[in-house]
Amino acid sequence: MTEKVLSAADANFEKSLARLFDFLRIPSISTDATFAHECEKAAQWVATELTALGFHAEVRKTPGRPMVVAHYTPKATARKVPHVLFYGHYDVQPVDPVDLWNTPPFEPTRKKDADGVERMYGRGTADDKGQLMTFVEAARAWVDATGGLPIKATFLIEGEEESGSPSLIPFLKANKAELSCDAAFVCDTNMWDAMTPAITTRLRGLVHEEITVTGPRIDLHSGMYGGAAMNPIRVLTKVLAALHDKNGKVAIPGFYDGVGPISTATRKQWNSLKFSEKKFMSEVGLATPAGEKGKSVLEQIWARPTAEVNGIWGGYTGAGTKTVLPSKAHAKLTFRLVGKQNPEKILKAFQKFAKGLIPKDCKLEFSGHGGGAPASEISEDNLFIRKSAAALKAEFKREPVLLGSGGSIPIVRNFKDILGMDSVLVGFGLHDDAIHSPNEKYNLSSYKRGIRSWVRIMGALAE
Repeated sequence: MTEKVLSAADANFEKSLARLFDFLRIPSISTDATFAHECEKAAQWVATELTALGFHAEVRKTPGRPMVVAHYTPKATARKVPHVLFYGHYDVQPVDPVDLWNTPPFEPTRKKDADGVERMYGRGTADDKGQLMTFVEAARAWVDATGGLPIKATFLIEGEEESGSPSLIPFLKANKAELSCDAAFVCDTNMWDAMTPAITTRLRGLVHEEITVTGPRIDLHSGMYGGAAMNPIRVLTKVLAALHDKNGKVAIPGFYDGVGPISTATRKQWNSLKFSEKKFMSEVGLATPAGEKGKSVLEQIWARPTAEVNGIWGGYTGAGTKTVLPSKAHAKLTFRLVGKQNPEKILKAFQKFAKGLIPKDCKLEFSGHGGGAPASEISEDNLFIRKSAAALKAEFKREPVLLGSGGSIPIVRNFKDILGMDSVLVGFGLHDDAIHSPNEKYNLSSYKRGIRSWVRIMGALAE
């Protein structure tokens, strides 16, 4: 049966590509209110496509950009089939700076590059319209070849992922009964390389904070007060310099509570990837990993927590010289979390740590507004991961890599905490897709094999 569906997907590939290009032409930028109508247009476009496939699809209003919710129940069957949720987003990043694009960002372009690889260029090709459409076109292939899907499916397509998903958590809570399924599938991640599929099984959590150190009540003349007055920049840099010890380990007391070692099996698989740390660092103009001593680069970015300074400012930063001692100095920080680290505890531990380094003549304020999300780790023994891995192996003729991600995808934790289900993260992007940047692209092979992979996964889930 699956082979018949794969043949249908291949036969209709050019038509599926044309549909994707229609979708890509909609400038659905969620963060800019002037594109609100385009976001509504994109949501309706998705709902119309799913309705045509036999889904009951609706565009649901939110305080921000609308959601698309669609349900599909297969025809009567003698056996029980799983009910899974497919998640994606139709919104895209702004296109600035426009002058760096080689082709119009909302006029998708297909071309064969000098290396002989066919690619499509345009905003949203990889993040996330191209990835989202691999779901939709796989469902279409099943409908075309067999008359329907082999599983019960719910599609949740949001329109604010690129602007922080402010409407998502309230929407999940308000519609918990309707959206809770056996598992969620997310197609917003990458392959290991162009020939090797991957399933992301761990995501780091994230906490952010902003601090302000205030010394004198006004900026001071450095000749009149220099030496006598405490300089807030000096105090701030002392706090930031104390964050790490000489071995790259975070020095905040209690920071590593809940951080466990990676398993022997996981370490063995990561070591087998033949990952070049030298190449990874050299691509960004560096040579030496700066994380914890004794930890590989993959372990540092996939399985270890971090404390990073993302911005620092204070005093005079204009052209020329101004001999001033500033009244205030500021810094923005983020903490990537792993394992069972608690975001609230990490935030409180940092605040206590920073306060302990502030002299009596200075005041310390926190304005990061709290919040944050814990890490997500999904067992590699999860049934849905095992079935997906087998389907990917059948398509690519090689074992998929079960990898970690240094980044955060909060929706995965939201699905677990609110809807009570694990997620399977299978994506077909590549590290050079330039998402969020000018000249975003998606390889045609990623799109085609993505569709074929979801055909296989849907079939495997029904077995």
